[in-house]
Amino acid sequence: MQVNKARATQDFIPIKEIRDNVVILKDGSMRAIIMTSSLNFALKSAENQEAIIYQFQTFLNSLDFSAQIYMESRRLDIRPYIALLEERYKVQQGDLLKLQTREYIDFVKRFTDETNIMTKTFFVVVPYASSSFQGKDVLKNKFLLKKGSAEDVKQQMDNFEEKRSQLEQRVSVVVQGLTRCGLRVVQLGTEEIVELFYKIFNPGETEKPLQVNQ
Repeated sequence: MQVNKARATQDFIPIKEIRDNVVILKDGSMRAIIMTSSLNFALKSAENQEAIIYQFQTFLNSLDFSAQIYMESRRLDIRPYIALLEERYKVQQGDLLKLQTREYIDFVKRFTDETNIMTKTFFVVVPYASSSFQGKDVLKNKFLLKKGSAEDVKQQMDNFEEKRSQLEQRVSVVVQGLTRCGLRVVQLGTEEIVELFYKIFNPGETEKPLQVNQ
């Protein structure tokens, strides 16, 4: 009789590690994540709309690699704002101001309880997969280098830096292209990437919205 052993969550996630602002997958490929702003496209004039479409088309045609656009839609967590208002309420001096602040806090709570206020965040995932693991390099890694040796560690570091350099070049192309479209962009750091994936794999938890250090 065979007993099915429970598998850890990590077994189903293709991520090996996250470091130096890079997601390293189990197959050795890398991902960088860029967070972008949005545009009020409908409020633009016809000329501006055409210019944005043309610029975005030019950006897409300039790419010689694939990229993924990811949108996260999540209910807005109002708790940090309520906590801020409560602090303001405590330091109010006049009775009228305290009353108005309390009424405003109650109004915000009722409004957010009755209405689903959603916040949307946009990301662009930039990939890089190296094909330099083949041929003599594979044989050298397998037969000549002792795992954990200083030479092996140095080669792994050199290989990582080389691939990350190629990935950063792609990130630069994407950043420039999106900036020309009128978007504000910022590459996520290690902590921001960890927080993003934590929220993705724990959708039931309502937490503070993603904050990016610029």
